[in-house]
Amino acid sequence: MARTTVIAFEGIDGSGKTVQLFHLERSLKKRGMLVDTMSFPMYGSFFGREVGNYLTGAHGVAANDVDGKSMSLWFALDRFEAFGSFSDGDADVLLINRYVLSNAVYQSIRDCDLDKPDLLDFVLELEHNHFCIPRAHAHVVLDVNIEEAGANIFRKGYREYTGNAKDLYESQANLQRRARAKYLEYSKLLNNIFVVPCMDGSKMKSETDIAILVEETLFRNGIL
Repeated sequence: MARTTVIAFEGIDGSGKTVQLFHLERSLKKRGMLVDTMSFPMYGSFFGREVGNYLTGAHGVAANDVDGKSMSLWFALDRFEAFGSFSDGDADVLLINRYVLSNAVYQSIRDCDLDKPDLLDFVLELEHNHFCIPRAHAHVVLDVNIEEAGANIFRKGYREYTGNAKDLYESQANLQRRARAKYLEYSKLLNNIFVVPCMDGSKMKSETDIAILVEETLFRNGIL
């Protein structure tokens, strides 16, 4: 039976995940593949809206004030709900903007989490073993420096779920630094994480050059 190859785009906020997902989607479709996409959080869903509320502090409780395990559960429930209608094999490839890896990263590096155990194992157990959310064949981590990523966030402009250019996580430079380091740390622990270097010195590589690197990485490692 045919199976769907799941590829997740990961990285700090402003690293170009949406752009590179689009490039790969277009390229794979030109090759004749059937491609589906998802993006998390799904702010239009019940759980995704709640995540958005935490990320903005809209209801008086901000994500920064919620313990890591509880916060990771909201993100996991958003995916659990989304995959309720997923049928493995309906598409050749499923491309995802932010996935399980991001949950583990961001709930392990907030200020309130620094003296607590890393949540990688907990999140993988929660999402994959308990909720049976599909494992990614590849997490593509777009590695970008903090300055360039921050500039990219401002270029995005207004986001409906925040009413601003940035949410609570995006607005904290120290958090983004720790997130970048955590992605690189996890890449040494899990063999389905592939880091794509997106910087040429202090300047970000072109969208096209990064897209070529992404495809080369996936084909070279037998993901596609």
